[in-house]
Amino acid sequence: MSHRFLLAFLPLFVAIDPPGILPFFLSLTQGMSPAQKKSTARTASLTAFTLSLSFALAGRTVLDYLGLSIWDFSIAGGILLLVISIADLLKDQTPRTDVNAVPALSFQRSLGVVPMGIPIIAGPATLTTALILSKSGPLWAVVTALLTNILIVHAILSNGERINRIIGKTLSTAVGKIFSLLLAAIAVSLIHKGIMGLLEPG
Repeated sequence: MSHRFLLAFLPLFVAIDPPGILPFFLSLTQGMSPAQKKSTARTASLTAFTLSLSFALAGRTVLDYLGLSIWDFSIAGGILLLVISIADLLKDQTPRTDVNAVPALSFQRSLGVVPMGIPIIAGPATLTTALILSKSGPLWAVVTALLTNILIVHAILSNGERINRIIGKTLSTAVGKIFSLLLAAIAVSLIHKGIMGLLEPG
């Protein structure tokens, strides 16, 4: 049981990248009170979990309806994850500190849904990983792993300022880059498995 859970937990953890999300959260929530930040973290986590779970549950039906195999989606998803990870490795993730980084009041109200919940937490990498895992492994492991990861994200975002003071902005960004590199490795693995699966004699 624990082995199946880890097989679902680790790819989702790398895809969601909780340490890499923190700089975005701190940048977008500048000017908010501690209570507003905690509320935003809660809304973002709930939104991301709901969307990811829906995607994982509906993914099986969608693939079957379209006549796609898990190997087809594995290759397509692997290519997508590879592009995302490379783009993330090459871009600057340093939080903005200019006056435009302070969200307006109307933006604060929806910040937990968009862009924090979607697409920063539940982005293409997370949704693709959840769908592939739900198609290839036990659903209970995917749901449990997804919930655990979202709880970790919520804990990190709720204590974002404290964590940032401890590890520093530079280390936080560096950890995010490491997770992007791991995501690229997972993407290559998905592409390889998909190709090998299609080449296997039926």
